[in-house]
Amino acid sequence: MTTPGLPVTPGTPPGGDPPRTGGPDGGATAGALLRGWRERRGLSQLELALRADSSARHISFVETGRSRPSKAMVLKLAEHLDMPVRECNTLLLAAGYAPHYPETPLDDPAMAELRQGVEQLVAAHEPFPAVVVDGAYNVVAANRGILLVLDDVPEELLRPPLNAMRLTLHPDGLARKIRNLPQWRAHLLHQMDRQLSLVRSPALKELYDEVAAYPLPPEAGAEEVEEVGGRAPFALPLRVEHGGHVLSFVSTISTFNTPMDVTVSELALETLLPADPETTKYLRQQLGS
Repeated sequence: MTTPGLPVTPGTPPGGDPPRTGGPDGGATAGALLRGWRERRGLSQLELALRADSSARHISFVETGRSRPSKAMVLKLAEHLDMPVRECNTLLLAAGYAPHYPETPLDDPAMAELRQGVEQLVAAHEPFPAVVVDGAYNVVAANRGILLVLDDVPEELLRPPLNAMRLTLHPDGLARKIRNLPQWRAHLLHQMDRQLSLVRSPALKELYDEVAAYPLPPEAGAEEVEEVGGRAPFALPLRVEHGGHVLSFVSTISTFNTPMDVTVSELALETLLPADPETTKYLRQQLGS
């Protein structure tokens, strides 16, 4: 997926395994993985058994390694635990089965229709900024609205692989133009931390540590978003300076429903919608839409 003027390359979604303990090959056992996900979801063995049409005794035996679940049971348990697709494959491998979901690179010919659809999707949001990222926040598609916001970001930050978190939080990137940077930075770091609690990805953890250590740029704004007209905003806005104007956006994130491929499951579309009429007017004037 490419966007004119923005050098991007299809990113490789990060691998992600929960803590590895007890497996004969140094990896986690199926029972340890299952128990970890069950506890993460706050379910007892009986509650999970009832949802999966099994018994608490069988769940206990699986978790302690006394019983090996069938592939169908592994898939059913993963479904009721709402496990990410990648983690479902990890559980299957630990149980001795082949992965159920393929992981197809975005530049594979089989993904041609997906790439075209995603490019049409981000273009349809113009003049409002929209970007598609993978599980490590690498940019795989973006529209002219994003290009407008990033038009004075240094060239070295725009070299592939382009990463949305680096672009936003790097002191030489968008961070220096964000009026409410402390609030927005805290929001993004919390978002990444929540993702890491579900997918223990070394690549994502490395990115988190990198961007969390970035210093605040000297010119960064510390504006606190407060009530307007006696009412609090319905969502935390991103307030960015551009061309002498302060643009205000709220962010929405969309993912594919019921993905059947690991790569597709980790794609996310983020759209920056105007939070006030002035931002809408400015974007339409600049992009002619």
